[in-house]
Amino acid sequence: MRNQKVLRFTLGTLMAAILLLMGFTPLGYLNVGPLAITFNVIPVAIAAVALGPAGGAAAGAVFGLTSFFQCIGIGGLSMLGSALFAISPVRAAVLCFVPRILDGLLLGYIFRFAGRLIGSIGACFVTGFFAAALNTVFYMSALLLLFGSTPYMQALIDGRNLFLFVVAFVGVNAVAELISSTVLSGAVGAALFRARLIPQPIKKEKIA
Repeated sequence: MRNQKVLRFTLGTLMAAILLLMGFTPLGYLNVGPLAITFNVIPVAIAAVALGPAGGAAAGAVFGLTSFFQCIGIGGLSMLGSALFAISPVRAAVLCFVPRILDGLLLGYIFRFAGRLIGSIGACFVTGFFAAALNTVFYMSALLLLFGSTPYMQALIDGRNLFLFVVAFVGVNAVAELISSTVLSGAVGAALFRARLIPQPIKKEKIA
């Protein structure tokens, strides 16, 4: 039991350190236009796999912190984030933190559910996919809810249908995040299970 607690603490600390490293270097964000292709969803997915919903939420909070820092030019500068921060620092903080914490929290439950259906290894890839998908959905939903009526966002929307705007806005970024998160989160999670670095792996259950 003590070894498992030490291992969980070590894994959690490692994921937080990786998120901070990625947040302060080009490893975490690839800025393309107003949005950035983010790879920080990968450590969040791995934390959710290894540490469950609470660990995923904690990793999501660290991800949100690095995103908020980019709004004020620490570890890089987000064009969109800096513009939104100028409009409302409080709403910008909510946008950075809430979608990422919720993403990490739900990923822990998604992994548990998928693990009961297809086993732990397959569930790692499923979790990686949803890490990027939910991050995009939650972030864009919060963006429109918090800033959709502002002149800045109205200029970006430019009278288009909201669904078409979101598709055009996230575009290639979302596809790149989905592919990278699914492949890398799945591969790293599977490697951790095979190396027995994640305690008590989920066993595949037979479905009647």
